[in-house]
Formats: sequence, C-alpha cells, structure tokens
Amino acid sequence: MKIAAGIGENKNLIDASKMVDFEVILTESEEELISMLLNKKVDAAIRGSLNASNILNVLRDKYGNNIYRASFLELGENRFLFAPVGIDEGDNLEDKLKIVELGAQFLLKLGIEPKIGILSGGRANDMGRSLKIDNSIEEGINLTEIIKNKYSVKHYFILIEDAIKDNANFIIAPDGITGNLIFRTLVFLGSAKSYGAVTLGINQIFIDTSRSQTVEGYKRALDFSYYLARLKSRSEHGNTKTTL
Repeated sequence: MKIAAGIGENKNLIDASKMVDFEVILTESEEELISMLLNKKVDAAIRGSLNASNILNVLRDKYGNNIYRASFLELGENRFLFAPVGIDEGDNLEDKLKIVELGAQFLLKLGIEPKIGILSGGRANDMGRSLKIDNSIEEGINLTEIIKNKYSVKHYFILIEDAIKDNANFIIAPDGITGNLIFRTLVFLGSAKSYGAVTLGINQIFIDTSRSQTVEGYKRALDFSYYLARLKSRSEHGNTKTTL
C-alpha cells in the first residue's frame, strides 16, 4: 500500500509521515498528487496542506459536481461522520440529499448502520423569528421526511449536543459554512479529533485535511487513508474483515 500526501506551508505532515509503518510519498505539487491518485500509482491520497480548490476542480472535471466532503470525527467515545464541511456544499435540500445518500453508503461499506442526525437553524418553537430560520427548519423537516423510510434519522433542530448524546453516527449541518465553523470549533478549540474528510462521490480514496492540522491530526488522516485502502483492496478480493 502506498499513500500520497501533499506538503504545503504546514510541514507537520512530514513529521507525521515518519510515524507510520507504511509507505508515504510526499509531494509539494497538487498536480502530482492528483495524478498519482487518478493514475493508480498510489492506493490513496491526502491533501495535507496543499490548495483544496485546485485539487477539487480536477476531481470535479472528472466526476462532475457531485463531490462532497464528510469529516470523520472522534469526540469522547463517539465516532461520527459530519457534513457538509466544504463552505460551498450543502446549500440546498437537493445537495444535502446527495450528501446523506453518499455518506450513508460510505458508512455501510465500513459495516456501520447509518444513524443520521439532521441539524437546522433553531428549535421547533423558533419558527416565525425570521425567514432564514424558518427556511432552515423547514428544510430539516423535509430532509428528515424524505429519508425516514430508508435510514434511521432524527431531526435535532439546533441541538447538536443531543445528536451526539444519542450516538448519531452521521450528522448533517444546516449548510457548508455552518458545518465548517462547527468542525473548526470542535477540532481546533474543543476536544474532538479529526481523521480528515473523506471525499464522497469518487472511486478513489482522497482524504481532505485542514491546512491548520497538527502532527497527530495528520497521522490520524494517514492511518485513516491506509485503513480505507486496505478495506477497498480486501473488498475487491472478497474479504472485508479489517478494523479501524
């Protein structure tokens, strides 16, 4: 197994690459990183601290615009997917439906039954306080109603703490900007640990990471990408037994 990783301004990834027991190919070129991934010269890639926009543009040229990122987080004893985290993702109901479906399928591949928590911009009794709040709550209600017959789902309104207490393993933020702010608060100011954001909607394994990540954070992303690469390989050979 070979994992490619991008080195930008944050050099913590260099130290992280020395802490794992598998091969990591470091590059300072976004073009080389994505080329190695798409041409199957590596089994997975992580962004590191390279520019995300350039890499995502290449992936969208190949796969279309149905590409989304979902962060894999650990908070206390809870591990869960959290999306959307891209600031330009999840702006409408259609977008969030795609994220839910792709993220749920990802969890199922890991052998995890999705338990989805939908968030919106207020409590149920906050309807009428503003048009923005009303639209967010209505969208959360509609999203929950659409997927309730397919997945275990609950609309938590603005109460993210209740979603985590209930062990929801896939939490959907009201939109990408809100999701990015929640992610940064949990990881960089709180006690949550990030394993990176899995890129949904592509065949390859690409883990997006923050340009502000620590050595330990980059090591978790490397380990996560290696785990997913092993899982994919074993699945292709009819054996899915592996542990994260």
